[in-house]
Amino acid sequence: MPRWSITAVSAIAVLVAGCGSSTPAATSNKDPNKPLEVWTRSTEATAKVYTKIFADFEAKTGVKVDYKPIYQDFDKQVQARAASKDLPDVVINDTGSLGNFVKQGWVTEVDKGSIAGNGDIVDRAWNNAKAADGKYYAVPYSTQAMITLIRKDWREKLGKPVPKTWDELADLANAFTKNDPDGNGQADTYGMLVPGTTDRGYLAWWAASYIWQGGGDILKDQGNGKFSVAIDSQESVKSVEYLRKLFCDDKVIQPGALTLSTNDAHPLFESGKSGIYLTGPYMLGRFDKSLGKDKYEVIESPKGPAGSTVLGEGEDIYLMAGSAKTAEQKKLAEYLITPDAQKAGMKGDPQPVVRLSVNKNVNTKEVYNDERWNTTAKVYADQARPFPSVPNFTPFRQQTSEKLNSIFAKCSPDVAGELKALAENLKKELDNQKASQ
Repeated sequence: MPRWSITAVSAIAVLVAGCGSSTPAATSNKDPNKPLEVWTRSTEATAKVYTKIFADFEAKTGVKVDYKPIYQDFDKQVQARAASKDLPDVVINDTGSLGNFVKQGWVTEVDKGSIAGNGDIVDRAWNNAKAADGKYYAVPYSTQAMITLIRKDWREKLGKPVPKTWDELADLANAFTKNDPDGNGQADTYGMLVPGTTDRGYLAWWAASYIWQGGGDILKDQGNGKFSVAIDSQESVKSVEYLRKLFCDDKVIQPGALTLSTNDAHPLFESGKSGIYLTGPYMLGRFDKSLGKDKYEVIESPKGPAGSTVLGEGEDIYLMAGSAKTAEQKKLAEYLITPDAQKAGMKGDPQPVVRLSVNKNVNTKEVYNDERWNTTAKVYADQARPFPSVPNFTPFRQQTSEKLNSIFAKCSPDVAGELKALAENLKKELDNQKASQ
């Protein structure tokens, strides 16, 4: 057994505003003799995988780890610890947090060349750890691409082909909603499952792939660190109108979608309520057990007018500011990117915490021996893209999520007007971040 226990961090009732980057979020006031405090955004299932990895790290290095897995209100809890100038030593979190962490002064700059094994990490993964100023503020840990999961048994029962285009996707979603694919004689199935909450901008995370597939964008990279707003372009408008039709006209989206988080959405796919789910590959292990591997299939996203582009990001290892254990921070990061640690994360049961390895010496096909993961790797290599590298993308994602949620909730007939208003606000945010074209 490891010499620490997994403990949940108590929710903090009163939160203090985060510090700006000009004011350090933490100082070295910690006891250097305490264990290395490590946080991950984890469910109970993934926490078990991390526990084993950190136990192996301690056994090999002698560095003790105080591990705290957190899922609910993760960002707020980090913010509260920053306000008290007592950040955890290491945080493993999604790459989408990079800009905000840098802006708040919560992370330290990483000297890429000083990280043992840095040359074994693929360049594309290192880009996930690079901020708008061209400097690195994290060490990449995992990458992934969004994939489309479909109830194969439902599709075959209804005699429908694997969807290749948006039209075929919409047709299948309609069939799953209206043609009783589970054969129980009840109108209790829906075509598409959408985690549409505005919390952390989840709806924008989901919708971005479809906006890109339609030829639209939220922000357009103009080069040299400058961007322009593209959410009100003709292509973006048509993309959002396609999604609005699924919500409002066809009514093929799972009821309650606009308040669903990902954690709340997953059971609706595995329990036979929805038949199409654009999500991350980390769910395969869970769905194999709860639903059955033979009941669903993994496909590349059906093509929109501009292709099959999907969101591709991952997780980073953040070495947090104010730590009195900088050597141990670095040692853990170096261990986590080794082939052994990466494979341990990929083989996590029931869910991997490393989806696609960042280490070029790890062979995805050999580790998973699963054609579905080969599909995921192909999608990541050929079709995935990250959110733009503005200084802080968080407010853009949040505002986009809130506007989309409003459009779909009230079934607004004026998508162009709604997106024009959003564009004006995003332009102001670009100006504030000094990233306007």
